[in-house]
Amino acid sequence: MTMSYYTLGNSGLRVSRLALGTMTFGTEWGWGADRNTARAMFDAYVEAGGNFFDTADLYTGGTAETWLGEFVGERGLRDKAVIATKFTMNSNPGNPNAGGNGRKNIMRAVDASLKRLGTDYIDLYLMHIWDRLTPAEEVLRTLDDLVRAGKIRHIGLSDVPAWYAGRAQAIAELRGYEPISALQLEYSLAERAIEHEFVPFGTRHGAGIMVWSPLASGLLSGKYRPAQAGNAGRLDGFRNTTHPGFQKFTDHNWAVVAELEKVAAELGRGMAQVALNWVATQPGIATVILGATRLSQLQDNLAALDFSIPPALRQRLDKVSGTPAPFPHSYFGPEIQVRVAGGVVTGDKPSGYALPVVVEGEAVAISSN
Repeated sequence: MTMSYYTLGNSGLRVSRLALGTMTFGTEWGWGADRNTARAMFDAYVEAGGNFFDTADLYTGGTAETWLGEFVGERGLRDKAVIATKFTMNSNPGNPNAGGNGRKNIMRAVDASLKRLGTDYIDLYLMHIWDRLTPAEEVLRTLDDLVRAGKIRHIGLSDVPAWYAGRAQAIAELRGYEPISALQLEYSLAERAIEHEFVPFGTRHGAGIMVWSPLASGLLSGKYRPAQAGNAGRLDGFRNTTHPGFQKFTDHNWAVVAELEKVAAELGRGMAQVALNWVATQPGIATVILGATRLSQLQDNLAALDFSIPPALRQRLDKVSGTPAPFPHSYFGPEIQVRVAGGVVTGDKPSGYALPVVVEGEAVAISSN
């Protein structure tokens, strides 16, 4: 495959369209990849041209950050690698300030991540989850201070309400703080809720979306079927969980799986590749995080952008995976908006108004030979 790179949000940071997730680096959680497998996946991703690595201080008790830092260092890739990590989660039970998004924890967490990663700066530092308590002003000021101190380069938000993301970006613009360049959110054919708020926010206000769980925790990989029970994969262990991120076995999602299987067969591609391709080519998506526990899985996923989904097949996937727009978004479709426009064709800009910037072609020679 040929990897391409695009800027993240309104920043100048170039990242590959497929990112390597490291939540599977380590087996401390009872699943995941051992060190040799993790290194093999890292090497395969780098050799395919990937440059964007996603991790977090939470992942496998710090093992993920440690191994990633070691792998990057061993190959001398620090200048090439774009490392994203996250803070928020508590690593010290009983101490409320060892987690959350307050200034005290952010300052603690960034130094701990820098040490584990074996680097003196982080390319993208993200708030892992909204803690419902810390004012956005405190978070943005602290992150801006870290940018000015040279410890981080860019900032982002993961798993936050849309209103919070909008407020945070407005604060950054008003006060001259480092703006939010990325939103990290769940998105897949089985989970499309971000299309209503986050995609419009990201495209209009400069935050590229980094997709996590593009295969719906493996549901869209082809290994699960409605009548099947147990031993198909990691998601089986969460069939009775109360964790919202793993509640995937629904009638709606089984219909998505069935149609995805048909479309993949018509394309002559694996279900996982088609699901990843669909996500990566949706509006507002900057990069898709790949998470694998085996080298063969990653190698298969890395080929997800080597083809295009024809419009007719894409429409079938859109239809089966779509859900009714919730209020008030049900009022923003053409059924009501045409009355706002007086029944005439009205839009933002005509097609082709802003042409995309894509740098490609042969480099000019600079020698006379």
